Amino acid sequence: MPGRGKEMKYNKAAVLMVILGKDWAAKVMKYLPEQDAELLAIEIAKIKEIPKSVRQKVIEEFYTLLMAKEYIGKGGLEYAKEVLEKAYGPQKAEEIFKKLVGAMQVVPFEFLRKLDPQQVANLIQNEHPQTIALLLNYLTPQQATAVFLSLPPELAQEVAYRMAVIDRTSPEVIRTIEEELKRRFSAFSAGQDMTKVDGIATLVQILNSVDQQTQQAVLEYLDSINPALAEEVRKQMFVFEDIVLLDDRSIQRVLREVDARDLAIALKGASDAVKEKIFKNMSQRARQMLQEEMEYMGPVRVKQIEEAQQKIIAIIRRLEEAGEIVIVRGGEDVVM
Repeated sequence: MPGRGKEMKYNKAAVLMVILGKDWAAKVMKYLPEQDAELLAIEIAKIKEIPKSVRQKVIEEFYTLLMAKEYIGKGGLEYAKEVLEKAYGPQKAEEIFKKLVGAMQVVPFEFLRKLDPQQVANLIQNEHPQTIALLLNYLTPQQATAVFLSLPPELAQEVAYRMAVIDRTSPEVIRTIEEELKRRFSAFSAGQDMTKVDGIATLVQILNSVDQQTQQAVLEYLDSINPALAEEVRKQMFVFEDIVLLDDRSIQRVLREVDARDLAIALKGASDAVKEKIFKNMSQRARQMLQEEMEYMGPVRVKQIEEAQQKIIAIIRRLEEAGEIVIVRGGEDVVM
């Protein structure tokens, strides 16, 4: 059961969501971790009315925290503190900072995001592969891709493996690396306890943006040292919704291989865009039969849908590896 402080945090957040209105609240909620979203939803449900004084206080606190975060982004913690002290006085500034620590986290290695990818590559080229893998997780996708492509092939393969297996890194280790980088390159970064990263997701994002030769080399290297990990990376490299990336000829080729019932189950959990892409590449009779099958089968368990989609994804991967279809990914030339 959450403590009083945590309850107050969710209560204020719930008030803010109500003030923002349902459309904006829904957009914000989808970015929250599931547990936070559930707790916030409970607090929202408890609200019957919001006194004017409470409404004003929550808005002012939100605005103040937002401005404090912006000051940090512009000039770092010390700069932000100086600005806030001038604006509110030392006591109020300290109060804001305490709330800020509980309300936000500053992403480690923030200063790297402000640099050109080539500058970043130059800064980290002599670092250990594990350190490079860690740093890539905190860069923007565009930076991470550019830096990864600048690495020598053997180093890139080692970094790719370490990115895929990285999970949690000690805050102390992150702070040590940051301090070393600051010392060596006279750059500023505010390290906080933002240590949970999804290495596979970041690697997949990079691999989906590089050319097929680089992609294949990395995957073959992963295959040689950890086949299960390589398979997990492959699974995430093409998700079912990515079917919209296939051209019509490729869709038609895939459909010749797919079991009709698997397709019907898979589409039960698909977006309208995917359904439209599939339907328009089928004959009128085949489309009608598929739609009837989907209607008559009724509700389907999520696990069944995911299994059916994975079967189709496996077919797509097999056909792509055989050169029978083409998936147009970021950074690839268009095939005419």
